[in-house]
Amino acid sequence: MSFTLPTEIVELPSKGLLYPENHPLASGEIEIKYMTAKEEDILTNANYINNGIVLDKLLESVIVTKVNMNDILIGDKNAIMVATRVLGYGGEYKFKYGDEEQTVDLSQIEAKPIDESIYTRGVNEFSFTLPATNTPITFKLLTHGDEVAITKELEGRKKVNKEASSDLTIRLKRLITSINSSREQKDINDFVDNYLLARDARALREHVRQIQPDVDLTFFPEGSDTRVDIPIGISFFWPEL
Repeated sequence: MSFTLPTEIVELPSKGLLYPENHPLASGEIEIKYMTAKEEDILTNANYINNGIVLDKLLESVIVTKVNMNDILIGDKNAIMVATRVLGYGGEYKFKYGDEEQTVDLSQIEAKPIDESIYTRGVNEFSFTLPATNTPITFKLLTHGDEVAITKELEGRKKVNKEASSDLTIRLKRLITSINSSREQKDINDFVDNYLLARDARALREHVRQIQPDVDLTFFPEGSDTRVDIPIGISFFWPEL
């Protein structure tokens, strides 16, 4: 006896514009399957949870399109995560924010609008001039693989020094691809460690936030007119937890 699992096509916030022409995601779509009991096993795997990889393992399991997870842009990964949750447990997501219970309809989450004119198809690199020092740089939008590498480096540094806090600089070194036309990693590292002004770093982060394709994972808490991030953890996928 043979069985067929239903699948759905998810539209990516990037529209596939930043992937190489022959890449599986260049079409701007990805195919995922509905969650099964197998995926619930993944969600309760203590080893995955303790190592902080449970959500990655879940996405690897539901993605049908033949693609390397490390290639997926962070904003596209967020869209896949939301679609997986909606297909698995529906759109209603209840969680505590402060002392109040909040409810968000995840099925209504939309991709942020992007200005396609600033993208060169198939090229994940952008130019920017740091405003305070007038330093020209290029940078890329981070992928799942970049996030994995950043996490590993942070964990390695904390083993040497538990008080170490270098998330921001490690992320910037991964983000920036050239400084004053130099693509040497040692030059990028030296600039970030010793010469990058705080206001330039903030301006770069804000610019990245503005141009990065993503889904809008924010909401208005009850009685507030300010949007805040939707909290995401294990219970995002398995409400009973």
